[in-house]
Amino acid sequence: MNFQLTEEQVMLCTMIRDFAKSEVEPTAIERDENESWDMEIWRKMASLGLTGIPWPEQYGGAGADYLSYVLAVEELSKIDASVGVTLSAHVSLASWPVYSYGTEEQKLKFLKPMAEGKRMGAYCLTEPGSGSDSSNMKTTAILQDEEWLLNGTKIFITNGSYADVFIVFAQTDPAMQHKGITAFIVEKDTPGLTIGKKEKKMGIRSSSTTQVIFEDCKVPKANMLGQVGEGFKIAMKTLDGGRSGIAAQAVGIAQGAFDLAIQYALTRVQFGKPIAKMQAIQFKLADMATKIEAARLLTYQAAWREDQGLSYGCESSMAKLFASDAAMEVTTEAVQIFGGYGYIREYAVERFMRDAKITQIYEGTNEIQRLVISSHLMKEAEGRSS
Repeated sequence: MNFQLTEEQVMLCTMIRDFAKSEVEPTAIERDENESWDMEIWRKMASLGLTGIPWPEQYGGAGADYLSYVLAVEELSKIDASVGVTLSAHVSLASWPVYSYGTEEQKLKFLKPMAEGKRMGAYCLTEPGSGSDSSNMKTTAILQDEEWLLNGTKIFITNGSYADVFIVFAQTDPAMQHKGITAFIVEKDTPGLTIGKKEKKMGIRSSSTTQVIFEDCKVPKANMLGQVGEGFKIAMKTLDGGRSGIAAQAVGIAQGAFDLAIQYALTRVQFGKPIAKMQAIQFKLADMATKIEAARLLTYQAAWREDQGLSYGCESSMAKLFASDAAMEVTTEAVQIFGGYGYIREYAVERFMRDAKITQIYEGTNEIQRLVISSHLMKEAEGRSS
């Protein structure tokens, strides 16, 4: 097996690292404090081709692979996870279903400007009463002549304040439960679509998270994504790839916190020597680095399998599960190495710790990931025994 990145991927990482250091890092603490997003950062990301990394050039993309996209999320999250998750939600959750299930007309109308960064995407699945139980959604869509009439409320929508294109899931036949869910592409200026309250969060605070409300929202019939009743399948397949993006975000957060911790340990002098010379600190650093590398390999494997056309649902859940737990553990230890300074907002390490927590929750809690993984394992075992 070849674990080396290609020359193009190494160059991509270098470019994004330089961009993140020069354009993202200087205002990261300020944006976190003010809970504000900077659209200029998005425009610069678009100019570098980051907003459409894995999509073909004919649809406005960079023509790269999914692993390259995962690398981009990781590099951005090393500096600011809010920027990483904004890109992740745009590519993995909003653009991917249009690329995978959209008609040619939908790809040219919606995917192309999204890949070019001219329009930002968001994914509307979660509701107040249906978090992990997506099949229990209450948002409805009723066909009236050539339009679908959407009614309902979605919550915790990443990019909600700034998105131009929303991928929305609604019940078209409640009696069919999950088999009655259908997906739609809804533009932000559609009458009946309004953005609700913006959530005040513990972490990823400069990323916008809002309610999206539909009140007799009229969506053209041509904007239905996939077939009637195919929405649940689209939603679940989208989350499979989305979890690789969240895993990459977690790896980036962990690496960013580790980089700060090791530099601090090398310069912080106590008892006449740098604390990096103390065995207790060395043990922490060794464990942190090992967890990060294991998480990174799981994440790259899931992305690679998607690029190869292999099944990746189980692998992406494993990557998300392990990487998010590792991120929480590594950032906690990083704060511990900083001591009292690690608890002060002047130092970025406390932000990394707050940002890490969402990776254990977002796109299905880690308890859900364990259920997904065990389901795959049971199916494999049953297949071998039959």
